[in-house]
Amino acid sequence: MATHTYDLEKQHAKGKLHAIERIGKLCDKDSFCELYSAAHHQCTAFGMDKKEIPYDGVITGFGTINGRTVAVYAQDFTVQGGSLGKVHGQKIAELISKAIEARCPVIGINDSGGARIQEGVDALCGYGDLFYQNVRASGSVPQISIIAGPCAGGAVYSPGITDFIFAVDKISQLFITGPKVVKSVMFMDITAEELGGVAIHSQKSGVAHYRFDDEDSCYESVRRLLDYIPHSYGEKPQARKFKFDAHKKAKAIGSILPEKSMQAYDMRQVISCVTDDDSFYELMPEFAPMAVVGFATIEGKTVGIVANNPAGIGGFLNCDSSDKIARFVRYCDSFDIPLVTFVDVPGFIPGPEEEQKGIIRHGAKVIYAYSEATVPKVTVITRKAYGGAYIAMCSKHLGADFVYAWPKAEIAVMGAEGALEILYAKQMKDPAQAQFVAEKSDEYRRTVMTPLVAAQHNYVTEIIEPEETRARVARSLAFLADKQQSTAPAKKHGNIPL
Repeated sequence: MATHTYDLEKQHAKGKLHAIERIGKLCDKDSFCELYSAAHHQCTAFGMDKKEIPYDGVITGFGTINGRTVAVYAQDFTVQGGSLGKVHGQKIAELISKAIEARCPVIGINDSGGARIQEGVDALCGYGDLFYQNVRASGSVPQISIIAGPCAGGAVYSPGITDFIFAVDKISQLFITGPKVVKSVMFMDITAEELGGVAIHSQKSGVAHYRFDDEDSCYESVRRLLDYIPHSYGEKPQARKFKFDAHKKAKAIGSILPEKSMQAYDMRQVISCVTDDDSFYELMPEFAPMAVVGFATIEGKTVGIVANNPAGIGGFLNCDSSDKIARFVRYCDSFDIPLVTFVDVPGFIPGPEEEQKGIIRHGAKVIYAYSEATVPKVTVITRKAYGGAYIAMCSKHLGADFVYAWPKAEIAVMGAEGALEILYAKQMKDPAQAQFVAEKSDEYRRTVMTPLVAAQHNYVTEIIEPEETRARVARSLAFLADKQQSTAPAKKHGNIPL
């Protein structure tokens, strides 16, 4: 690595680590090798010809994480505010291009004031080169963005293209325009934290996949993530050692479902009982809590977990949860990670608010993502699976390889009460018809909603006891390990309802 003088104190005064310290925390000890260290800007306007900007404000290179090669760049806010000019952008773009060729992940640590205004269109060129390489790398190698400072204007779009965005409380912000511009254009007083702080993006916008209390825990989490995912398209990760307390988990899974079908429970309990002990790595835990996504291992092999969560607004699908699921499914399919889906969904959430936000378009993304995915797909219906949401959550109709249902599963257009309100509206309003309504409700449950009907039509592969779930899923994934699916009809690519 080239020898530089780093202004660590400036960053420490802001409660932040310096770019070189961040790389040291992220990579294995003494493994980082810097590239393009002598890069120099070519701008002469506004006194730039007299400014020395070491490594043009961004440290780029490669190293190892857990012994495996990664490409890393870290913007240095102490050097011209980490601003991006043409050379700065080209350095990162070149690094990503080399990472594609070397078939290794790219990790970017973002801490920049945005475009270098003095460079004008050349700064925009730097961003454009970077965005282009981000898109080229998508689906070829994993791209991880760490937001460790301000990220404004054009700077937000590179992270927005990447696969995972991690941010740190109190030091990270992302916004298209900062508070000053908002005030001048919209006459609104707002702080950077209120406009684009980590809480906003981890809870409301869904831009950030995870937020951390401090930088150390962020870098440690990135290191852990890289143990789950393939490091390039086509790579088959080796199975890892695992622990699974079969007796304890079998006892636990049998008691998860509440007695009443309307009562909530946390689907993470089911996930814990099916996946290897302590292996679930959840993503976006604060955003759209009615859905749960993340990576785990089953018998030491990585799988992508998607689940409805009744503990979060009943597990309904809405615009946000649909986006969360669809994006994750597409990532897993891009890198050949098998999908295990746990279903307990009463439907797409009704009402004018979600309709106006475009629930039709957002919900269609889930259908599209699952239908397009060719990886092994195993679905477990634990309880409710109603209407279009049943179809969308990786049903047999969207190409699930195996669909298992627990005995208490309810698979129908809608629940019994809603059905009777349509079929027997008059009788439902007449107290004298209470016995008749009760009989029809029982009939509907026995003849329509039971998973046996779906099994008889080959829509459910097997009805299984909760205690059997782990073994069934594991054996199914083993059977599907070398799955090959015929390609789609001749076309350039489909048109996902973005």
